[in-house]
Amino acid sequence: MLLTNDGDLAKKLTHPKHQIKKIYHIITDRNLTRNDFTKIEQGITLEDGIIQVDKIAYVNPEISKKEVGIEIHSGKNRIIRRIFESLGYKVSKLDRVTFAGITKKDIPRGKWRYLAENEIGYLKML
Repeated sequence: MLLTNDGDLAKKLTHPKHQIKKIYHIITDRNLTRNDFTKIEQGITLEDGIIQVDKIAYVNPEISKKEVGIEIHSGKNRIIRRIFESLGYKVSKLDRVTFAGITKKDIPRGKWRYLAENEIGYLKML
């Protein structure tokens, strides 16, 4: 989550036409099959059109194929959940780990931090 009082920046970061990249860590209720992985990779047709992910990868395929990372720039509502639900999966955990190049690395759940000046500058240059 990113909080700002800069309306122009908020619009730029959230409006789909700006194609801001987001990376998600997803855990599903069962292993994602190779066939469904390929369907997501090639594009899924939902009720509001075709959704194309930028990248998809198993987090650690040797251990579990329930965990997937997806990079996407679509700003459509609940898009990640809808992709998996369209293929019959239940998303048990969904975590946005990167938004517009800003990561939540090293921030414990329930905590927050101020952005560094260089991060704010980067966001304004997008």
